[in-house]
Amino acid sequence: MQVTLPEAVRSATPPDLNQQLTFGTQFKVAAGEFLCSRILLTTGASRDVELLIIDTGTVRAAICPTRGMSLWKANIQGTEIGWKSPVEGPVHPAHVAIDEGSGLGWLDGFDELLVRCGMRSFGAPDFDAAGHLKFPLHGRAGNLPARNVRIEIDEAHSLLHVIGEVHETRFLQYNLRLTAKVTLSIGEDKIAIHDVVTNAGGTPTTMQMLYHINIGAPVLEQGATAHLGAPKIVARNTRAVEGLHDWQTYLPPTPGYEEQVYFCASPADSSGWTKSLLASRNGDRGVAVHYRPESLPYFTLWKNTVANSDGYVTGLEPGTGFPNPRSFEEEKGRVVKLAAGESREFLLVIEGVLSAARIDKLKQEIASQSGGAMTTKEFDADWCVPRS
Repeated sequence: MQVTLPEAVRSATPPDLNQQLTFGTQFKVAAGEFLCSRILLTTGASRDVELLIIDTGTVRAAICPTRGMSLWKANIQGTEIGWKSPVEGPVHPAHVAIDEGSGLGWLDGFDELLVRCGMRSFGAPDFDAAGHLKFPLHGRAGNLPARNVRIEIDEAHSLLHVIGEVHETRFLQYNLRLTAKVTLSIGEDKIAIHDVVTNAGGTPTTMQMLYHINIGAPVLEQGATAHLGAPKIVARNTRAVEGLHDWQTYLPPTPGYEEQVYFCASPADSSGWTKSLLASRNGDRGVAVHYRPESLPYFTLWKNTVANSDGYVTGLEPGTGFPNPRSFEEEKGRVVKLAAGESREFLLVIEGVLSAARIDKLKQEIASQSGGAMTTKEFDADWCVPRS
């Protein structure tokens, strides 16, 4: 059933998800109750940003309708899942200059746990032969406010769905509609995402989608490890080649560190899903990302272990392609074609893990997916932009 959103509470500062919120609307279900708080921020670059805080007792998640239904932060079983960006957000899209000349304006608002990159494009800025920006970094979806935001309760199964619609539309050019659904369940340590992108126009079009999932401390630390169930991993560029021998392991916060990026493609298991894992050094906590390679066949591992003050973070990023310029991805056939009225569905789950036994089980499952020892490659002409 659909329920009414709670009244918004005005706040000068974003909430701390490590603390119990003292206000909210209760929604009772078979297995317990959800607590939902609606917050409207009032100061700085966060002015007029809306957050929905959903508390299941196990998971506390902050969803941001103002920023494309992004998942701003989460706390799972008392552990913060997310990162500390030097960008003090959440930033209202009015303060993000997506189209500024470098194509990097998207970074002015980047501080979420999960931000959708798309829908027309994602990846590095793309310029035409004259040097004019064609497609900005990571597209517009994460800076488009959602409409028709609502909450639906499945009482029998103890589920709460937050649903919103994001439209990327230009008259006579394109008309893409995203219906984004975030689902939480009583007693579960997971956050599920179910998105549908539809070509609402009358002519064929193309799209891209990448889920930029960003994890920092305390899960990310010196000696933390990434686990990917793929037969090969490819270094994106020369800088990534420098760390290819230990791509799996993370450094402590390192001032001046230059990002390293790796590409892979994991096969589905018998259920149609695949997974990736970031595990702490001691293997007693982590974050797993489960997704369906049928619609998200490619995966990017972003390592950015800079100083804490610069945003110590790693990205686990399933996508329809790789974060190269859109023109390169189109040339390689990795953009999604949608006929008029056609839709594409995307499913993924973020799991917070606080059990060494569960970490070990996930590692074993991921290792079995690759079908043997993973190989490493310094370059793949089909996946990587040619080096100059």
